[in-house]
This record gives sequence, structure tokens and C-alpha cells, in this order.
Amino acid sequence: MDAYDKGSTARRSDPEPRPDPLLSSAPDEVPEAGQVPDVGQEPESGPVPELDLPPPSSASPPLTSPPSPPSAIPRIGLSALSVRYQIAAACALVVVALVACVHVAMVFLHVAPSNTVYKQYGRAVDGWIYPEFEQNWKLFAPNPLQQNIAVQARAEVRTADGGTRTTGWYDLSARDGADIDGNPLPSHTQQNELRRAWDFYVSAHDSENRPSGLRGQLSERYIRRIVVLRLSHEDGLTAAGKQPTLARVQVRSRTTNVAPPPWSDEKVDPKPLYREVPWWTVTVADRALDSNSNSNTNSQGQNGSSTRVRAAATDGTDAR
Repeated sequence: MDAYDKGSTARRSDPEPRPDPLLSSAPDEVPEAGQVPDVGQEPESGPVPELDLPPPSSASPPLTSPPSPPSAIPRIGLSALSVRYQIAAACALVVVALVACVHVAMVFLHVAPSNTVYKQYGRAVDGWIYPEFEQNWKLFAPNPLQQNIAVQARAEVRTADGGTRTTGWYDLSARDGADIDGNPLPSHTQQNELRRAWDFYVSAHDSENRPSGLRGQLSERYIRRIVVLRLSHEDGLTAAGKQPTLARVQVRSRTTNVAPPPWSDEKVDPKPLYREVPWWTVTVADRALDSNSNSNTNSQGQNGSSTRVRAAATDGTDAR
């Protein structure tokens, strides 16, 4: 008989048919904990348990784009500008640096001691410095200022009864110093007006008090009006009578050497030196200046604080 006919003995090479687990009616057997079935042992047939799966969602999951490569580092400062603007900014920085270097060089030549460069280009240096960048100190000064200079003034007044008298010397610099002392915000007038006016007068006059051109005449009128304005508010001028009149004024400087420190062997002369200016006649312009000051004082309600002195109206000649 043929080996493939029914009832014939199967060949050894044919696989043994396996039962279908879905058609088997045997109940499932769950292995106890700790029991592991043999690897070679086939599981017994039984129904497959149903899994509780969520219902399929109709909405499809969102599509995610692939990660983008890291972007370049953002540019800041000048690098963020275009090439044209970068060139313009670089040129502006170069110009500013050159101007700063020139300014520092000009200031150094101005305050430095006398040298060959300043002697040759002194006019250009002064044109750059004055008047905006003026400096009144010297760098590396071999002999700094070691003197105290006080400006004093006195007046010749005419009283109401026709008499005349000469006042004592008023230390105007001491008055400014007293106003500045203890004042956290002193005015520019208290600090510099009188001092700069006297420096202007000395630089525009020779040792004989002769003016050097128009600057000398201007400096004389300037300091005379300052003295008239300040002496007009001195209470002591009214002691000889009512409504005294300023006829003439005189100015002088008192120079004293600063005492050296105790550890120094330097010897200085403590005797003060005086420089007196001839008497100046009070002019109509000086009287007008004083009248304007008095009218401003009256408008502010301060007319009772001090007695005002009327300046003399003269023809400008010496009234000696």
C-alpha cells in the first residue's frame, strides 16, 4: 500500500499534528507563582483570554517635524550692523579718539612748564584752550603759590552837612572767606569775582599801576565798580551823618607769605607787602550800577537790612 493512503503507517519524517488551541475546550491553567514551565514543554491548549484594549481613536496622532539644526549665535553690537554702517561707526570712533588725544596733548602743553614745543606752537595751544578749557594751575610747578593775597578797599565820603571823611580799610577778601566758610554751596561771586578781578588788574598794569592798553582800562573800571558796589552796603559808612556820598575809592592788596611746616628749615619773611592803587573817582556809570542794586534790594523787601550809600555824580576828574 502507498504510505499516503488512509490507514497506512505514517512516515517518521512527517510532523505530528498539533491541536488548535482555539478549538480546544479545556480551561486555561494559570501556573502558580514561582512555577516556570519547561522550555521544551508545550503549553496546553485552551481559549485565549480577551484583552481589554481601548477603542481605536479616529483622530490620527499629530505629525512631529524633525528637529531643526541649532541656529547660529545672534550678532550684537557693531557686528549686527551692515558692512556700510560698520565702516561709518569705525570712522566715527577713530575721529573721537583722535580729538581726545589732541585735547589731552594741548592741555598738557598748556599746563606744563615752558618748553620748546610750547614756544613754537604756543599760539595754537592757547587758541585751543581759551576760553572753554582754561586752566589756572600749572603741572609740575617748581614753585607753587605760597602767598595769601587779600584785597582791601576804603572810601572817601561826603556827609549831608558838607564834610568829608576817609573810612578805614575794609578787607573784602575776608568777607568773602567768611561767607564761604561753612557754606556747602557757595556762589561763584563769593569764590571768584574779587580774586579774578584783582588778577585781571595786576596782569593788565605794570608795577607803577600804568594800564597796558584797553585791557588795563577795562580792568580798572571792573574792579572799581565791584568795590563801589560792596562799600555801598557797609553799615559803618553812615556813622558820620545821614546819606553819605561816595566820592572816591582806593584799593590795595595785602600779600603775606604762607608759614612753612614745622619740619621744614625754610625761612620766610612774615611781614606783609602792600600794593596800593591811586584813588579812583566814582563816575556816573558806577553810581548807576549802585542805584540798580539798591532798587533790586528794595523790590525784594530787604531795604531795612543795611544803609545804602549813594555814589557821587562827578565829571570824572580827580577830586583831591
